[in-house]
Amino acid sequence: MKVEPEALGGPIGAAALRRLLALRGQRLELAEVRHALEQAGEPRFAGGREALAALPLASALEAVGTLLVMNVGGASGPLYGSFLLAMGRAAATAGGTAPLGKLLEEGVAAVKKRGRSERGEKTMLDVLVPVQLAWEQACADGLEVRDALERVKQAAKDGLESTRPLQATKGRASYLRERSIGHLDPGAFSSSLLVHAVCDVFLESTKP
Repeated sequence: MKVEPEALGGPIGAAALRRLLALRGQRLELAEVRHALEQAGEPRFAGGREALAALPLASALEAVGTLLVMNVGGASGPLYGSFLLAMGRAAATAGGTAPLGKLLEEGVAAVKKRGRSERGEKTMLDVLVPVQLAWEQACADGLEVRDALERVKQAAKDGLESTRPLQATKGRASYLRERSIGHLDPGAFSSSLLVHAVCDVFLESTKP
């Protein structure tokens, strides 16, 4: 199956989000999950994280984004939350049929705005932007889905490694100034982990 410009949504998308939640290590109470899902327009929610798989992709993205913004401290919660919330809004605006590339574009734009940063400043954007571009190129090249996902994983890996020689200019790492050179950026590292985890869910779901 070749990559199509439609969103990879439905149960596969929600499963990837549940994998993302697990990787984030969030220990969320049922009431917290229910509240977030109600805010995302699911007032009849009666389950835990498993219920994400039954939600439309837009609602699932907004629910997880809300949970990250409200429950994860530091900069990572607001940044990852903004990323997913923007993707969810884009999906909702398009009636659930927005291209995945568009969702990524909106998510990356939200991170840039929230963090007031760009690619090349030793942040998670050094992974997220290459991932976005890799997906767009995979669509343009007409790759098979599995090949496209492998390209995205490689882009995340390469993006992470690109932060090693950079001097941090944003976030707490910027306090280290020149001492940040020679080390991988933590935000880029966590983004790479998340991208690999989500891609692995898709790859598992598309096995021949």
